[in-house]
Amino acid sequence: MNKQKAFGVWSAVFLGIGSMVGAGIFIVIGQAGSMAGNIVWLSFVFGGIIALLSGYSLAKLAVRYQSRGGIVEYLVQGFGENLFSGSLGVMFYFSQLVAIAAVAKSFGTYSATFLVNPSTFWINSFAVGIVALFTLINLIGASFVSKSENFIVILKVGVLIFFAIATLFTIKPELLSITDMPPISGMFFAIGITFFAYQGFSVITNTVEDMKNPQTTMIKSMFVAIIVVALLYIITSISVLGNLPLSEIIKTKDYALAEAAKPLFGEWGFKIMAVTALLATASAINATLYAVSDIGYTMAKEGNLPDIYEYNVLESFEGLIISSLLIIPMILFFNISQITTVAAIVMLIVQGSAHIAHLNLIKETGAKKSIVILAIISMFGVAGITLYSTYKIMPEIAYYLIIMFALAFSVEYLLRYFSSRTITKQTF
Repeated sequence: MNKQKAFGVWSAVFLGIGSMVGAGIFIVIGQAGSMAGNIVWLSFVFGGIIALLSGYSLAKLAVRYQSRGGIVEYLVQGFGENLFSGSLGVMFYFSQLVAIAAVAKSFGTYSATFLVNPSTFWINSFAVGIVALFTLINLIGASFVSKSENFIVILKVGVLIFFAIATLFTIKPELLSITDMPPISGMFFAIGITFFAYQGFSVITNTVEDMKNPQTTMIKSMFVAIIVVALLYIITSISVLGNLPLSEIIKTKDYALAEAAKPLFGEWGFKIMAVTALLATASAINATLYAVSDIGYTMAKEGNLPDIYEYNVLESFEGLIISSLLIIPMILFFNISQITTVAAIVMLIVQGSAHIAHLNLIKETGAKKSIVILAIISMFGVAGITLYSTYKIMPEIAYYLIIMFALAFSVEYLLRYFSSRTITKQTF
């Protein structure tokens, strides 16, 4: 008897939306707004276009190479079974863990707003607790992940749409005035950060083995998820920048959306948006943990991580537990704003590399070469712009990147040296 597939079009769409919405509006709008000012919505427009280019390339790869490993598998397929593809796979895996840590920290920050005297201790406690909770949920299996995402995504997107539409009627035109528009360069500098808000779309490719009719479902769900999220981000960013002065957004950047609800809805509006933020960040952790556990499994099967990642726990993998344990120190000890920027740049580089690999497989996938080339230019272009724009205020970012690349290469090399493993392709 064939195993029932957990993901149809809308289940995959909900998973993608759940992974994207949370890390985006609830984390980066303050930082992006400080760069782009009242035209930050344009940064979200360009970020969405770039996400569509990348999503097209990844969707074509996913249909041809149906593996839960997603990008890791595509790198091996395109570059071969070697140290380079393995190191990029480790890089991608680490960047996903860092992204989850950042979203969890955001969850902790919004949770702490309900306390009289919030402190770092409580922020970290809430953040670690939510990671532990969704680790258990993901261990139950793909069907439960799909069903839980459907409920959470409908609820949080509904609240966000209501907020965005309602606050459009209270916008102060002077806050969006062209006369107060910052230099256009700021908008381009913010694209890298806003693109990070779309990063979860790649999670959809990891569901391909659990997907009904992937040939049609994959690209359709990819496009629908990205377009829905792009519209939500654009409208919400206009609402926020039109209701709060930029100085206030920067001041409350960790919970800017909740603060933007105050002028119209008062303290109750703040609390409702804070609860919505908790749901958004929680479901982002839920969706991304599903992908990370599968990436860990694939990397172990191909020889990139220790054998322990292959062992089954219920319907998932013990690698999920190890992944969660690796996330906790990042929550407790790292400067999340800095390391999230590193993760964003690394994701751009790894995705750009996957699209280069796609060029070597273009006859197999049937993708349009021009779109894949545009995806490559976009990924590396945005990565360069992001690094350049952040270097002046956070020069340590460049050093973190060097360390992360060196660490990924070293881990891959040592695992191959001591285990005598070679990477093998999962699909042919």
